[in-house]
Amino acid sequence: MSGAPERLRIDKWLWAARFYKTRSLAAQAVESGRARLHGERVKPSKDVRTGDRITVRVGELEWAIEVLGLSERRGPAIEAATLYVEGDDSRARRELMLAMRKADPQPVTDGRPTKRDRRRLEQFRRGD
Repeated sequence: MSGAPERLRIDKWLWAARFYKTRSLAAQAVESGRARLHGERVKPSKDVRTGDRITVRVGELEWAIEVLGLSERRGPAIEAATLYVEGDDSRARRELMLAMRKADPQPVTDGRPTKRDRRRLEQFRRGD
């Protein structure tokens, strides 16, 4: 058995392409529909071949990619990036989402506000 395989399980491919840290997380993503093959929900055991289109959602970010290569092992990030190519519109949407997140960061809270924090919040709401 020489060379790269002709087909590979989608959960194993997502793990090797470094979209998910573990294979079990990749399998959960496929089962829940966050990773789709040709726009359809599939099982984690579904085979992926070169040329297939996969949509991957991790949190708020979404990738629309085409499979260029298969690898049974998880290698360095540079090697994983050669396994797929992302579409221009997908990259633009993802960069826009990252820019929006960076422009409007969520406030960091340490749990429940103190009495002083609540008073300041009320003053802000009233416009004092």
